[in-house]
Amino acid sequence: MPSHTRSAAVDAAPDAPDTLWFTRCPVPTATGIAADQGRFAREFAADGITVRSLQDAPSEVAADHHYTHALTGLFREGGNVPALWARSRGERTRLIGLTWIEERQVVLVRAGSGITSAAQLRGLRLAVPRHGIGIDFWRAMALAGLHGALAPAGLTLDDAELADVPAAPGGGQWAAELAALREGAVDAVYVKGALAVEAARRFGAEVAIELDTAPDRRTRVNNGTPRPVTVHQRLLDDHPDLVVRFLAVLLEAADWAAGNPAEVARILRAETGAGAEGVAGAYAAGSHRTLHLDLSEERLGLLEQQERFLHRHGFLAAPVDVRAWADPEPLRAARALLADRRRAAGPA
Repeated sequence: MPSHTRSAAVDAAPDAPDTLWFTRCPVPTATGIAADQGRFAREFAADGITVRSLQDAPSEVAADHHYTHALTGLFREGGNVPALWARSRGERTRLIGLTWIEERQVVLVRAGSGITSAAQLRGLRLAVPRHGIGIDFWRAMALAGLHGALAPAGLTLDDAELADVPAAPGGGQWAAELAALREGAVDAVYVKGALAVEAARRFGAEVAIELDTAPDRRTRVNNGTPRPVTVHQRLLDDHPDLVVRFLAVLLEAADWAAGNPAEVARILRAETGAGAEGVAGAYAAGSHRTLHLDLSEERLGLLEQQERFLHRHGFLAAPVDVRAWADPEPLRAARALLADRRRAAGPA
């Protein structure tokens, strides 16, 4: 056979998948906004591609893919602890975007304790939950949050007593730690997000330290800061156009969110399962304008800080080279695609 003659089977691109999957954490995400508005369906319907949420899939389909990312047709916008963990175990994912959304992070203490500063945490019993799951991101979050709370006083985790608190089955987020605080078994608990605001009130806890007020955002590096968007290398290799179009939908959703704070608040209540007060207390004013993805040097550097912390504390099977993991091309192409579409559409 002449060298320039190749079989159709060799030349043919892999068939497009009939289903694309997405998964996100119950926090502010462009993915959650886009899903609520039906943007994915509108983008891919003409291709005969169904876009489904992993959270709505049967358990035999969803399995533990939100953490392992072993489902090749999956887009994940979620915490960086499972994303880095999956990559460290050899899963062929690629980092295609990062967000930074200020999500209330605080250290809680018993009412009337008098603890109001990082320096006062020295020698205290700090709650560290333990969950029986493949990657204990709850434990990782607590350690990183307490590390950040201690840092402004020049303290480290070694300057306090880390108290293991087994998770309470079916008890809800932070239930075991807050119960231990109320009962006097620990002196301080790290919490974050909308449900944390409501949980603190239920348990009568007081805020001792607001990590959000620290001028250096490195203090707030944790599971959701920065938050990665990842995709499987196989989907990126076989259908880069689908990846680019998916990212374009996220960029459009973030643009829309920036101008619609009331609607974003409604969507966040549904996404987080918290009430209006919990959402308002957890997310800073203007956070509806911060859902855009990028792979800036600053955000990559903040994720590298998190990777080093997780590896040092034994959460990663092997180091992860964040720069090698990141692929900026799909996001660049998505921005260009969106700009082309807007030019073609003309003035709004």
